[in-house]
Amino acid sequence: MGAAESTESTEGEREPLLGPNQPQTNGIVQPVNGRVYARRWVVLALFSALGFLQGLVWNTWGPIQNSAKHAYGFSSTDIAVLVIWGPVGFFPWLLFVWLMDKKGLRASLLLAAFLMVLGAALRIIPLTDLQLRRWLIHGGQLLNGLAGPTLMSAGPLLSTTWFAPDQRATATAVASLVGYLGAACSFLAGPLAVPAPNDTQTVSTTTHWDPEHIRHRIEIVLYAELGAIVLLFAAVLLYFPSRPPIPPSVAAASQRLSYRSSICRLMSAYRTTVLIILIFNHISSVDAGWIGFWSIVGGCVVGVAMARFADFIRGMLKLLLVLMLAGASLAATWFTLTCLTRLTHLPSTKATLYTSCILVGIFINSSIPIFFELFIETVYPVPEGITCGVVTFLSNLFTGLLLFFLTFYFTELSWLNWCLTGSCLFSLLLVLLFRESYDRLYLDVFVSV
Repeated sequence: MGAAESTESTEGEREPLLGPNQPQTNGIVQPVNGRVYARRWVVLALFSALGFLQGLVWNTWGPIQNSAKHAYGFSSTDIAVLVIWGPVGFFPWLLFVWLMDKKGLRASLLLAAFLMVLGAALRIIPLTDLQLRRWLIHGGQLLNGLAGPTLMSAGPLLSTTWFAPDQRATATAVASLVGYLGAACSFLAGPLAVPAPNDTQTVSTTTHWDPEHIRHRIEIVLYAELGAIVLLFAAVLLYFPSRPPIPPSVAAASQRLSYRSSICRLMSAYRTTVLIILIFNHISSVDAGWIGFWSIVGGCVVGVAMARFADFIRGMLKLLLVLMLAGASLAATWFTLTCLTRLTHLPSTKATLYTSCILVGIFINSSIPIFFELFIETVYPVPEGITCGVVTFLSNLFTGLLLFFLTFYFTELSWLNWCLTGSCLFSLLLVLLFRESYDRLYLDVFVSV
């Protein structure tokens, strides 16, 4: 369904709610002559770099967990909790989306960067008491998680504020997916910089680990991450405007619903509930090692490509989602049946397992920015920061609960394969039944003309 065919919104909702400072003629508000600035790419680069580092810091410990256990005395539960601090950081999401709505991008990003600096600094305080050191590392990971609500939610707000309609989906994809790319790169950076215990020398029949050497290499990684975050914080402090002097489009210049009205509308809308259910299904059980790396990297590349395609052919978000979820359903079914080789007699080789898992990750991860764009179009004129804040909070709440139960209560995990397949098929069904609307696109394409 295209923008002009939407029947879900009223004519009043489609009117541009421009502020009182816009030029008027005979009482009629005139459309804004949008303008884009070259500095938008600098703004996007700074935001994306912070998102990349936030994802990198969040996944620091998983790829080097064996080394961390020997260097700091971490247990398997410690490693799992260090990952859970990321979703936990979304609990005060209302504060962060309020800050984005009232104070804008600059204040929100400065707070997120400051939390990242403070968290990274806590992790490198040189204490000899390893128990206290572990607590500081946990605190640092929590502070890094508190930066997540802004960096995972503000991408669509940045794209609307700075980019023209024909670049908006691409900017959303870059800003939304680069955090996942940072998490993927940690699978390479950590093991390359930190030696594993089985890399040390063996004397006679006893293997001798040098915890001090491993701890020193881990601290090099922690110092490097802190240095990069401090540099980016300084760059944001010196130059990161909250908005351009002239908005790039009619939608960017239009007034939005109030904070309270936005929350009420998001929580009461049926179509919003359906889209949130779809966002929940971005959870995959296959996210470790090279499979996790190529799943995330492939999802980022394909996601940006699909978003760029959506910018060229606007009003086709639902079709793109159907195609990606259909691919995810087929790949997930292939993977699940391959794991049941005794019943299905399908070949179960390393190549088939890697291929099916990576395809699932690619299709699911690449759908994230398309979900964001369709979600924003559906609930417009709710502000983009509030819209994506609600979605990312609920998604991370579900993620945190899943990780918690998997860590402390479940030992047999084969049922997750069926859950993954079922969630992909259920999401595909919901998308097929979903009636899209493009009220924001209507403003930019028709009202501006």
